[in-house]
Amino acid sequence: MLTDNHGRKINYLRLAVTDRCNLRCFYCMPEDGLNWLSRAQLMTYEEMLQTCALLVGMGIEKIRITGGEPFVRKDIMKLLTAISKLDGLKELTLTTNGVLTAPHVSELKQIGVKSVNLSLDTLDAGRFFSITKRDEFANVMATMDELLKHDIEVKINAVVMDGKNTQDILPLVELTKELPVSVRFIEEMPFNGNGHVYSGIKWDYVRILDEIKTAYPGIVKLEDPEYSTSYNYQVPGYLGSVGIIAAYSRTFCGTCNRIRITPEGELKTCLYDNGVLNIKDQLRAGISEIDLKTMLLTTFNTRAKDGWEAEQLRTENVRIHESMATIGG
Repeated sequence: MLTDNHGRKINYLRLAVTDRCNLRCFYCMPEDGLNWLSRAQLMTYEEMLQTCALLVGMGIEKIRITGGEPFVRKDIMKLLTAISKLDGLKELTLTTNGVLTAPHVSELKQIGVKSVNLSLDTLDAGRFFSITKRDEFANVMATMDELLKHDIEVKINAVVMDGKNTQDILPLVELTKELPVSVRFIEEMPFNGNGHVYSGIKWDYVRILDEIKTAYPGIVKLEDPEYSTSYNYQVPGYLGSVGIIAAYSRTFCGTCNRIRITPEGELKTCLYDNGVLNIKDQLRAGISEIDLKTMLLTTFNTRAKDGWEAEQLRTENVRIHESMATIGG
């Protein structure tokens, strides 16, 4: 079993396969996009599979494929299929914006994907375009329909943004009345690719919950699963559930079981650190599996206790400026 220096179990890997995305959500990146990584800078599928196999052998039980948007990378299903066959892996999931996903849902079902996180900040097509700068709302909804039709669990991720989509909180809650989906409201984070540093947010998890309770005073607290990053609730009689993720407030760090690998191979033991080990560079330098395991274990044993400490420990003068697309957040 993998543990860190604070006694926390590590059994969950988030692997970002690309920094590219076909949407331009303002809270993630500038409207004109980013300086995309070149093909040579990206981990190859072979390097990703080798890394996943090594980590599963060390104790990783769950892998989530993220981006950017995973389905903009060519032949992504080949990687997903290969990872799904790793001996010892218990769960393979992914996070997608749903624009290109619908045609692949039946194959996702075939390789054993049981749950998909779908990014969707509004149920209003006009606001969707305002937030994403792309007219893709219909494709996202088609993906949700396909996932539900194939009996794949749907978790909707909605970032709550002051002045942008707070009017969508209640309609998204209402979506859980007739559909067996989990709608998770996420605090906005400072990963927008432009170097803007947050001194706080107006819509934290407390305010989001208060907004929901005003309209649904009978909403009940559910038991949160082990390692859950969300506080979970349900309106009595509704098919689905509601979650609130304190991603900026960072209230769940004490039980964090996850690590991240960026598209260029940078290992992050916390979303808020600036990278602690470049696995791709080590592989290309010809490191042995034994030596790489030793480096990984050393890294896990110097992990920050929470996101606030990780942010403080960032290399001197390195501010949080990444886009969420580059770190698989």
